[in-house]
Amino acid sequence: MDSFWLLALRIITGLGGAMLVVTTLSAAIRSFVLPRNEVVRLNVWVFMGIRVLFDVAARFANSYERRDRIMAHYAPVALVALPVAWEALVSVGYTGMYWAVGEGTWLHCYQLSGSSLLTLGTIDDFSVGGGILTYSEATLGLLLLTLLLSYLPTIYQAFSRREVTVALLELRAGTPPTAACLLGWLNHDGSVQNDDAQWVAWEQWFVEIEESHTSLPILSFFRSPQPGRSWVMAGGLILDAAALLFAAVDGQRPRQAELTFKAGCLAMNRVYRFFDAKAGAEPSALLPDDGGETSGRTAFNEACEELATHGLQLCHDRDAAWKHYRELRSRYAPAVDFLTRLTMAPTRQGKV
Repeated sequence: MDSFWLLALRIITGLGGAMLVVTTLSAAIRSFVLPRNEVVRLNVWVFMGIRVLFDVAARFANSYERRDRIMAHYAPVALVALPVAWEALVSVGYTGMYWAVGEGTWLHCYQLSGSSLLTLGTIDDFSVGGGILTYSEATLGLLLLTLLLSYLPTIYQAFSRREVTVALLELRAGTPPTAACLLGWLNHDGSVQNDDAQWVAWEQWFVEIEESHTSLPILSFFRSPQPGRSWVMAGGLILDAAALLFAAVDGQRPRQAELTFKAGCLAMNRVYRFFDAKAGAEPSALLPDDGGETSGRTAFNEACEELATHGLQLCHDRDAAWKHYRELRSRYAPAVDFLTRLTMAPTRQGKV
């Protein structure tokens, strides 16, 4: 009777170990090979565990610059920790399978698993079944490392392309960056409503953000080289500029600017929904501006005055323009606010 229960335990342990290995391999494939955005819970648990440690460290920072330096290490550390977690789980799974085929004690099976996974070759006394498992584990160990190493260039290429646009915006939007200043730069020759080239470039940037930051979500946490920059802030700035142009500037709405605004709203909201399951399928209802209605209206009026100094013709009905601006901003503001908190990005403190 004891041998029956031992056999049953070995079968259950072996199946459990195989399931753990398959689940881990599936997580690795869905993370780097599957060409679509999918939430991999195993990776989420790893990233959240690392994030808790960094959040604790960031609480002791007495300035944004120091907090930014701390959080700049989060994404690289989490990315490196991912294959470590994968291989640890694979090792545990194969330990159970080795024990199930009768390779000895748990300690011996663990040593055999570690030796096979890391291709150390320090243990070679195993049965035929153990040999098959050994070679398969060594293959998986190399595969998991290869997946990460092969995708590191892809991750950093996407990061580099993203940061080029972020850096260029800093040169055009002033210090601190504002949508009004950006529109003023676009109107340097009086062609703010006809300069399609810049809006096309920003549309392409938003499309790449949507694809890369959902298929490779760790990219969202790679911080800009300079503490005052952020892809979230850059996206919000472009969308604010488009909203201000549509609401406050008198004249025909440029078609390309409308396409860019739509692409930006889709991109920011889809990244938002990827990280927050509570986010709705559509942009949320109208929300008050940061700082309240009064301060938001004051910032809007100041932005309009700045636009006038740059030679832009403004709409006569300022109240209608303000209402229109708030409606447009409600389409992306919740997503930008959430991503700002999630990535600990710098804020523009209510500037328009």
